This record gives sequence, C-alpha cells and structure tokens, in this order.
Amino acid sequence: MTVWDDVVGQEAAIATLSEAVRAARALRSGPTSSGPVVGEHAMTHAWLFTGPPGSGRSTAARAFAAALQCPRGGCGECHECRTALSGSHADVTLVATERLFLRVEDVRPLIQLAQRSPSNGQWRVIVIEDADRLNEQSGNVLLKAIEEPPERTVWVLCAPSADDMLTTIRSRCRRVGLRIPPPDQVAELLVRRDGAEPAVAAFAARAAQSHIGLARRLALDEGARIRRREVLQLPGRLRSVGGAVMAAGQLVEVAAEESKSATTERDAVEKAELLHSLGAEGLATLPPAVRAQVRQLEENQKRRATRAQRDVLDRALVDLLSLYRDVLMVQLRAGSGELVNAEMVAEIDSEARASTPEQTLRRMDSIGLARERIEANVAPLLAVEALMVALR
Repeated sequence: MTVWDDVVGQEAAIATLSEAVRAARALRSGPTSSGPVVGEHAMTHAWLFTGPPGSGRSTAARAFAAALQCPRGGCGECHECRTALSGSHADVTLVATERLFLRVEDVRPLIQLAQRSPSNGQWRVIVIEDADRLNEQSGNVLLKAIEEPPERTVWVLCAPSADDMLTTIRSRCRRVGLRIPPPDQVAELLVRRDGAEPAVAAFAARAAQSHIGLARRLALDEGARIRRREVLQLPGRLRSVGGAVMAAGQLVEVAAEESKSATTERDAVEKAELLHSLGAEGLATLPPAVRAQVRQLEENQKRRATRAQRDVLDRALVDLLSLYRDVLMVQLRAGSGELVNAEMVAEIDSEARASTPEQTLRRMDSIGLARERIEANVAPLLAVEALMVALR
C-alpha cells in the first residue's frame, strides 16, 4: 500500500512526484555525497496540477502532500499519511470552494498561514483544489506569496489547464499534467476502494467516461443511475415545442431537488454548529450579532445550493452529450470506438437512422451552448428550454 494507490492511470505523474519527494527528503536531511537533486527531478515550492475534470487532480495533490510528510516517502499506512490524505494533518491545508470565485478574503489567511513553520511535519503544504477560480485580484495577492516563499512551505494548485491560471502564477509553478484514466482502471478502483460490484463498476466507469468522482456516484447510488437513465430518455419524448418546454422544466426541477437533498442536511449541521459555537442554542430570539452571522451563513449556503444545482445540470448535459456522441459514432460507422451508453444501443440505432450526422453535430453544439449559458449565469430554465427546443 502507498499513497499513490488511488491515483489511477497517472504513471508518468507519479514518477515525477515520487522523484520530487525523494529530492525533498534529501533537502531536509542535509547535503549528501551524491549532491543535491537538480533538473527535472528537483523539489520546488510551487506546483500546478492540471488535467481534465475527473482525472484525479485533488487525489494526486493529497497523495503528494502525504508523501512529503511521510518519513518513508509515502507508505500510505503511517499516521502522517493517513491524516494528510483525510485532510486532518496539522501542516496540510486543503482549500476548496463552492463559490464561483476565490476572493481576496479567502486567499489572505492562506498567505498568513504560509509564513508559519510546520508545527510537526516536514513541510507546510497548502493545496488549492479550485485554483482556476482565482480572479485577478485574489490571484495577484497569491502571486506575491509564491514569488517570496518561506523555506518550508509548498503550494499545490489544481486547475483543468494551465490556461485557466494567471500567466504570472503558472510561470512560477512546476506543472504536472494528468490525463483521463482508462475505464478498466477506474472500475478496478471502484471495486477495490469502494466495494462496488464489478459489473456495476464497469458500467459506472464507462458511463462517467472515466470521471472518477462521477463514476463513484453512479456505482454507489442507484438513484443517480435512475436519474441518468431518465435524462437520456428525454430526447425521445420531444414530440412538440410544448413537450420540449415541459421536459426542460422537469430536468431543472430534478436538478433542484437533487442539489437540495445533497445540501439540506449539511446546511442544518452547519447552522447548529454555528449556534453552538456562539452559545445561542435553543434561544427563541437571537441577539443582533448572532443574527448577522446566521444571515451570512444562510447567504453562503444559498450560493452553494445555486452552484450545486448548476453542477447537477451540467452533469445531465454531459450525459446528453454522450448520447449524441454515440449516435454520431453509429452514423459514421466508427466501429473502433466503444459506445458510452452501450445499454441503450436500440435507442441509439433508432436515433441514428432518424437523423443525419449534420443534425447530430448541431444538437451537440446546442448542448455545448447551453452549458456555456448556464455557466455564464443565464437562468437555468431559460437555457434548458432553448436547448430542448433545439434538440427537437
């Protein structure tokens, strides 16, 4: 067992990071007869992990942080490894946001933290899982910290691509590129780590197109599999404009319900913890200062729910995109590729016969446009209604 066991399909990245961990250990232990590790295997203070959604950027970043803290370079079994991987290590800070942007006020505490020496670990490691959400202001604040790093602080930034980062930041980071892992390796991970049935794991890995997080959700949540099937059946019910509008409303409503079910319990726990920390549990009337903090928490939770609904909708649109991708493959007789939705081969064949490749491409473009509109803060119902009419 090692910290790299869950970093599937990333052999080149693991080799690079393992060499960097060895170099880091050499730095901490002092000069050796072989001299310092230099060049492409050297340790550095700022890293940028890039890769498509689902490639496992955050998993790789946590594994790297754990390996840096581990006395044996990433055994996966010691206290340092286990706490770093779980996010409870005192010297490993994991930052993720459900807001649209990381703000200056989100970044400044991290810069202050970076100036402190590790409390008991080898390094102070700060992982920003959504570094692509840094805006110009917060990015420039972070840049100053990266330009003048403390001796034992390591920044690990994660983003879909280097182009998503400010040029000044990415030029000061060492890049590690990750790729989408093969479906069979994702399925093996689901069986080994999550106890999924092999057949379900294979389906989930294929349906999620090797996106590890989505594959896990599909493998473990039967409701998610049912909802995905219902989304893929929507195009077959678009008989009229009225039907398209009704289908859009149904899809947005399902997304709202799913995001609400995912956040309601968490919201209640957060509010209870806040009231407990302020000594206001059970009070019928809250003091003004407490009400202000509760109001701020509720506003943050509302923003998180909006983001969650958008994410659910985006997953549904990606599923629809995979359906039309399969239709196009059948139309073009691209027999060398495997269908993502192989269990729907009859529906795919029927759609392929009823339309042309040009129509299928236009529908795929419409899905892409709907995703862009939702990301740009267009009302989800309007964006999805326009999409369903275009698909019809």
